[in-house]
Amino acid sequence: MTEPALAREELRSLFLFEHLSEEQLGWIEEHAAIEEFKGDSVVFREGDPATCFYVLLGGALRMTRQVAGAEVETKRSDQRGSYCGATQFLAHEDSEATYSATIYAVSDLTFLTLPAAEFAVEFRRWFPMAAHLLEGMYLGWRNNDALVSSRRRLVALGELSAGLMHELNNPAAAAVRATAALRERVAGMRHKLAILAKKDIDPDLLELLLDVQERLVKQVADAPKLTAMQQADREDEIGDWFDERGIDQGWDLATIFVAAGLSAENLDRVLETVGEGLLDGAIRWLAYALDTEMLMGEIEDSTSRVSTLVGAAKQYSQMDRAPHQFVDVHEGLDSTLVMMSGKLGEGIRVIKEYDRSIARIPAYAAELNQVWTNIIDNAVCAMDGQGTLTLRTWQIGQQIRVVIGDTGPGIPEEVRLRIFEPFFTTKGVGEGTGLGLDISWRIIVDRHSGDIKVTSVPGDTRFEICLPVEEQASI
Repeated sequence: MTEPALAREELRSLFLFEHLSEEQLGWIEEHAAIEEFKGDSVVFREGDPATCFYVLLGGALRMTRQVAGAEVETKRSDQRGSYCGATQFLAHEDSEATYSATIYAVSDLTFLTLPAAEFAVEFRRWFPMAAHLLEGMYLGWRNNDALVSSRRRLVALGELSAGLMHELNNPAAAAVRATAALRERVAGMRHKLAILAKKDIDPDLLELLLDVQERLVKQVADAPKLTAMQQADREDEIGDWFDERGIDQGWDLATIFVAAGLSAENLDRVLETVGEGLLDGAIRWLAYALDTEMLMGEIEDSTSRVSTLVGAAKQYSQMDRAPHQFVDVHEGLDSTLVMMSGKLGEGIRVIKEYDRSIARIPAYAAELNQVWTNIIDNAVCAMDGQGTLTLRTWQIGQQIRVVIGDTGPGIPEEVRLRIFEPFFTTKGVGEGTGLGLDISWRIIVDRHSGDIKVTSVPGDTRFEICLPVEEQASI
């Protein structure tokens, strides 16, 4: 008879087996085996076929899971009798089940192992009601987890999309309004040109008028930014100029000429070119031309803004780009702010203190954007809609630094020491997973060979991220 892997007394000392019957312990004795693993080795990997049920006899292990492309440590244990591996076999029959996590040996390990398929059959025979309840619990948990995870992803996507749509709506609406106004101005311009043509203008004079129009239109792009007082003074000046020459509705026309960056001196040159007889028609024609140019500029600005926003969304998601590339961290920070604009609201002031001279760095850009999102989102939540968000960058030697700060209430010392732990969260039930900062830590430290640290006092919390400017062997 083959010697059992573990004496019956030792088996009963394990909390899993202490209440088993003699017959059940006999089955364990017959099918159990002892397996040993060296420190730093892999016991099994997440996703591999689940063939064994493991019970810890000695040593320490750590468990990890893949979350958003990063390996997240979920548990460490050196408790004798802890179990892992094909636990799902005990709850349901599934010949294609896989390990739900990866187990690493922190130190030399000793396991008692049982063949999962055979153990599942015996477990169901020993505890039919318990097996039925476990299967129901497992299936319910799996379905609920899938629904909750899907809901969380949709909520996050919805929040980012809402911010982007809000930003897109403003320039799009401005372009629509400007296009409608432009159509009216072009129609009016054609009408004024027809009136001028009826006056049998000398061709040379018409050519001079067109030259004046072109010169004035070109000044629109360089129109100076005026204060409210300066604008009012210039409108008064041009309005008086029109009144002195008997031009009706001069005050309405003055607004257009001032917005185009013109002054009374420009109008003097128009008068010199066309003379008193054609001045009224020429002024109104020029007003239509200038207004048309400004409307086209507004449309150009609006469509450029839309294009910029779409570019920011693509940069954030890293669509059609290589996962690992040399990146400008400012592009990622800016695109993240655009995508989160819906959350920022009007009560949060954003200050950017960028050093644009810092080097581009080798990085997984989409993953860095996830870090910026996690930290900025926490900062916004901490400030509860009112405060200042500061983003600062600079370079020291072969490292760049990114600081994201907020003016929230601060992080208590006992919380600050745990914020990078997986599943630790101070948010309410259903509001946070406790993985955001843990994932951020792993992306910065493990994926990019960088560092991330936090300092906090009431009114001044800062997350400082250090990233190397040269390729690291561990990336």
